[in-house]
Amino acid sequence: MPYTIKNICCLGAGYVGGPTMAMIAAKCPHIQVTVCDFNQARIDAWNSDDLPVYEPGLQEVVESARGKNLHFSTNIKPAIAAADLIFVCVGTPTKSYGIGAGRAADLRYIESAARLIAEVSTGNKIIVEKSTIPVKTANAIQSILTANSPADATFQVLSNPEFLAEGTAVADMENPDRILIGGEQNPEGQAALEALVSVYANWIPREKIITTNLWSSELSKLVANAFLAQRISSINSISALCEATGADVDEVALAIGSDSRIGSKFLKASVGFGGSCFQKDILNLVYLCESFKLPEAAAYWRSVVTMNDWQKSRFVEKIVRTLYNTVNGKRIAILGFAFKKDTNDTRESAAINIVRDLVAENAHVVIYDPRVDEESIHRDLLEVGVPQDIINFNIEIAPDPYTAATGAHALATLTEWDEFRTLDLPRIYDLMLKPAFIFDGRAVLPAGALKAQGFEAFVIGKGD
Repeated sequence: MPYTIKNICCLGAGYVGGPTMAMIAAKCPHIQVTVCDFNQARIDAWNSDDLPVYEPGLQEVVESARGKNLHFSTNIKPAIAAADLIFVCVGTPTKSYGIGAGRAADLRYIESAARLIAEVSTGNKIIVEKSTIPVKTANAIQSILTANSPADATFQVLSNPEFLAEGTAVADMENPDRILIGGEQNPEGQAALEALVSVYANWIPREKIITTNLWSSELSKLVANAFLAQRISSINSISALCEATGADVDEVALAIGSDSRIGSKFLKASVGFGGSCFQKDILNLVYLCESFKLPEAAAYWRSVVTMNDWQKSRFVEKIVRTLYNTVNGKRIAILGFAFKKDTNDTRESAAINIVRDLVAENAHVVIYDPRVDEESIHRDLLEVGVPQDIINFNIEIAPDPYTAATGAHALATLTEWDEFRTLDLPRIYDLMLKPAFIFDGRAVLPAGALKAQGFEAFVIGKGD
């Protein structure tokens, strides 16, 4: 049967749901889009001038459609009932308990969403998995919908994983590499698939919209993130070798990236990858491999996470050893807490573990980030086991880089914010204790200028 999409409901107003629906509404003025969430404060923020998600250009996209055909609401059931198409954009964190703890995806929010949809639905609806989920989750959603909905309700479940990169999400949605949609290989599934294709086709060329079966689509998101993370861990392993041999990891990356078979993207050495997807998706892939009795494949992908953890721990060890084997009572300035520039997202940020390990050595850590607030920093540190009294005593939030550097024994860059590239280095040098140590975990500071200024500088992937 053909589907006509006039109303879209999105469950989840986070980093995926909010920006994606804002772009769909802006590009499809003939479709009413309602973004729903139980979190009243989050919905209020989406309806304000201070959005809960920071992305360059997002404010303008939201304001172009909000109040016209883009709505943010906690009134969830009516929005579901009115929708022809429902995006499920709820969280799928890694399980912290029970079977598969530390690897498997926790699907309780997916199940709750499916039960809520079934409760209030009538007629024909298309359900779109937007959250990152394990292979075969569509079967679970379909069974919950079928078992709990009235006889006059029918559902088609599609997979439409997101491939947005935080910090460039608006540009990624405006001109994506591809849109991937998976559906069942029967007439009803294909009709639903084409209905979703028609939404994206309002601004995306049809040749960029890839259609597959459900299982290929579900698996492709995990594999894409695993491959990207693998490249980062690979170049980070080489960064350690470069430091030991006197090679320059940026020069090595340029040399190998110039090979068309390899390419240059995701070959930037750093203190490690972060974000909401990479580690979670790799661990999910590890669990899937284990579940299907593929231990060698599981071990291979687990090593990507192991390398990432080692890169962070050796960075902390470098700081401690360089500062005469002790940072007890020493002021360490941290520039950047977000997991990458141009976002306020701190999930799995390398900075969290690095700060945790520094305060475990009794350092006094002073943090500056232009987009991450104090509440978020404190919450993240509590979640990795830093006690509240230690946060109160040994964590300080600075309003700018120069305040952070004042009286510091060392300064470390952990996020590649553009403003750090143009720091007043003579001023930083004058503010710090001597010797003034710099640990550039993102290679954003000019190495020659650091040396000329008199800093004792360590730059990731570059020999002494």
